[in-house]
Amino acid sequence: MNKFWYKNAVIYSLDVETFKDANGDGTGDFEGLKNALPYLSSLGVTCIWLLPIFDTPNRDNGYDVKDYYKIDPRLGDLGHFAQLIDAAEEVGIRVLIDLAVNHTSSEHFWFQESRKNRNSKYRDYYIWVDEKPEDPAPNMMAEEGEKSTSWKYDRTAKAYYFHSFYPHQPDLNIANPQVQKEIFRIMHFWLKMGVSGFRIDAAPHMFKEKGRMDFEGDPHQIFRNFREFVETQKPDAILLAEVDLDPNQYNKYLGNEDQMHMLFNFYVNNFTFLAFAREEATPLARALQRMPEEITEKEQLATFLRNHDELNLDKLSRNEREEVFKAFAPQENMQIFGRGIRRRLASILGNDRKKMELAHSLLFTLPGTPVLRYGEEIGMGEDLSMEGRSSVRTVMQWANEKNGGFSTAATENLIRNVISEGEYGYEKINVSDQLRDPDSFLTWISKAIDYRKEFPEFGWGRNRIIDTGSPHVLGHFSKSEKGMGIAFHNFSGKEITVKLEIDEDEFKDVVDVFGNIRYEQFDPKNPKVKLTPYGYRWMHKKHNFL
Repeated sequence: MNKFWYKNAVIYSLDVETFKDANGDGTGDFEGLKNALPYLSSLGVTCIWLLPIFDTPNRDNGYDVKDYYKIDPRLGDLGHFAQLIDAAEEVGIRVLIDLAVNHTSSEHFWFQESRKNRNSKYRDYYIWVDEKPEDPAPNMMAEEGEKSTSWKYDRTAKAYYFHSFYPHQPDLNIANPQVQKEIFRIMHFWLKMGVSGFRIDAAPHMFKEKGRMDFEGDPHQIFRNFREFVETQKPDAILLAEVDLDPNQYNKYLGNEDQMHMLFNFYVNNFTFLAFAREEATPLARALQRMPEEITEKEQLATFLRNHDELNLDKLSRNEREEVFKAFAPQENMQIFGRGIRRRLASILGNDRKKMELAHSLLFTLPGTPVLRYGEEIGMGEDLSMEGRSSVRTVMQWANEKNGGFSTAATENLIRNVISEGEYGYEKINVSDQLRDPDSFLTWISKAIDYRKEFPEFGWGRNRIIDTGSPHVLGHFSKSEKGMGIAFHNFSGKEITVKLEIDEDEFKDVVDVFGNIRYEQFDPKNPKVKLTPYGYRWMHKKHNFL
């Protein structure tokens, strides 16, 4: 057992329903995913994060849960899930599942009972008020300029309930001890089923002031209780939280090693894309310098380029966001909610191999644990004809055959569209072809993952920015007891050579280990670093202790 396995993991995010269909009904399933595990293992993946797998009306990609103890029947049953866990363990892959407990589906038994009877114990499982609050804040799922609040009137209950997201997703009253006990039961069940932890959906929303929801003492004590419970049940299990806040709030959720084990680093993600848009490293360097110093060796940030939702740019100023829109989403149908981009990474970067390698080289060297989104490793695109966030949720493209090898079902019966035309169609972009091509992007990703695993300092070490003297070149290093990992990235389309001001002894015996080309060996006595357009270099120094 390795309690800190997550520090140097490679996490792969997927939605079972769009990944691989084994029974030919047009929807991905656990059997299909189980059959794909050898591929993920060969890629270098050490952990898969599954989007919601619970029974659901599926009005929000499974985040509207109807029953936490039942599997969505389209994916299989608990027996299929147990087989998946065993197969994953055989190839050294852990499984995280999405835990959406900020809210349930309006079809959940708890909510249905809550509506019927004011005196039911389930009434206080949700947040009800008789009078709609004055001047309620607009709902976050409303389009820009649209008038929509987070309070919905229910005729059966003759009262209003609170929903952070869609009206069919009523928020749970997390302050209620009975609700907390229910969450413990859910976590206990799935830990016993063999999962290695949970991705906690919408973590900050659990503590927002909502009507009559009233916490006694520090509301974050709930997360402390979550962590204590999880580690008691399974010492190496983790909690990975979606906390889309400013970095000065991160410590409220990590906090002295007693809350979350990991947080997604949305802030660095936003400024990475601003850096890409400007072809300047400065925005990203400034963002990295804002990361909290207090993160301990038992805590970690998760870095990512794209996730399953829109590329949410709300950490940028309006002008900065418009810069990114202009560069990467110039058409209105490429944008969503006034804050996000509904395109995949490859198309955002113009399917430019140099830029795609640069982006993923950053992913694997920035401080934290890298998280890949399914299809990212082959450069999949999006389908903008699909509604809202669904544009980036097309089915996985496995081969140059019917439905991209995802399913044998009739194309019209697929759970989601398959991209069949253009430069991102499955005839041009698929796993099978790229596995056989030593120069493919998939081959490059696999090689980059191998190097990332070989040099764990990038995941473990303390990160520091290196002054390169150029606004286009990011230099940084991470030091641990075992060694030092160093990386340089050129965000511009021109060749650049920078001269560093460094401690010669500290950089003695540094060797180049990976790059877009084979560069001349680094010389600490003449510390110049050359980078070709959109070039990158990884260096390493091993610490030898007697």
